[in-house]
Amino acid sequence: MKIKYHKNIKYSYYYSFFSFFGVTGLWVMYLQHAGLTLFEVGLCESIFHIASFLFEVPSGLLADRFSYKTVLVAGRVVSILSAVIMLLAHSFWFFAFSFILSAFSYNLQSGTIDALMYDSLIENQQTSDFPKIISKTEIIFEVADTFGVVAAGFFVHWHFELTYVIAILVGMLALVSVLFLKEPLKNNQVQTDTVDAVKEAELTIIELIKSSWSILKKEKFLLNLMIYQAVIDLICTSYYYYYQSIMKSNGFSGFMISGIIIISSVMAVLSISVTPRITRCFSQLTILRFLVVPILGLISLMFFRNGIIMLLLFMILRVLSAVVGPLFSNYYNDLIESKQRATLLSVASVIFSAFMIVLFPVIGWLIDQIGFAITFGVIGIAICVITCVKKFLIITK
Repeated sequence: MKIKYHKNIKYSYYYSFFSFFGVTGLWVMYLQHAGLTLFEVGLCESIFHIASFLFEVPSGLLADRFSYKTVLVAGRVVSILSAVIMLLAHSFWFFAFSFILSAFSYNLQSGTIDALMYDSLIENQQTSDFPKIISKTEIIFEVADTFGVVAAGFFVHWHFELTYVIAILVGMLALVSVLFLKEPLKNNQVQTDTVDAVKEAELTIIELIKSSWSILKKEKFLLNLMIYQAVIDLICTSYYYYYQSIMKSNGFSGFMISGIIIISSVMAVLSISVTPRITRCFSQLTILRFLVVPILGLISLMFFRNGIIMLLLFMILRVLSAVVGPLFSNYYNDLIESKQRATLLSVASVIFSAFMIVLFPVIGWLIDQIGFAITFGVIGIAICVITCVKKFLIITK
């Protein structure tokens, strides 16, 4: 008997909304509220990326060994436990442990719900609907994340801890959504010779890594492009999260914080929507060469320590972060052969994680020492200098 896939898809949408509800999106501000320095805040983010990297393979094996529902349930339980610890913790190490659990939860969830939906479509020979469904899921993610952060903004100056109470309740709703899912029949089939399958997968991974490294050594431009994207994402991510400290220190009202988040999100969505039109007129490489570097160079204006400039740069970098992702993704797809694409894209993700692990807490430490404006002003000047001398300008072949 075939699964009624539309019910699986419906409950998957519910799960996506509840699991990505970004009510904990102001976590930098929350950790500062709990007494952590920005350096300690940065270390928590580094710990998240380290843990995520270490959990990536084990979580993948769990997904292959157990049912989709089991992995999703485990992910939500761990996520709820992480929120409970964030709510009760009063020291750096407890917060760090919460981030470790959050990373494990993220890895358990990553790709699992998509795989469940796809296998549900296979049962009904409806796989042609998957692109449309995954597109709706992305929209749900953006909406849920924005709504959550906007809601969090209203609690900044009034029982900030309630954001994690909401996170726990929403996590339970996500858990209920999972319970209504039906496991695809394909994934319920008896698995045999599991050990040999795992060994074969490990050998394949090792071969792919060696092959990818060999390609990157030959294709310096591709490696440089990945490093370039990692630098952009590092700056945009760091500015987005550490700007929360400015909002906190300047006493922004909850209404103002929520308004800033809404406006920046709307600008990002509009920018993404017009990007395809821009790429019809200019090549992706041209856009990356003449758009991204000058915008990052604008960060040097931070030396003026003007609140309006800081806010405008927050908006601009939010838009830049939203736009360059699809640009790089499309450009990589043009450069990389299909058999190596998934692995090399994972390499790009690992490079970004490495930058975040090392430099994100360093930026937090610098902000503690010399201030937000001067720190990003120095970063802006450094980008301008590197661009002028073309020593490490990796967009030039």
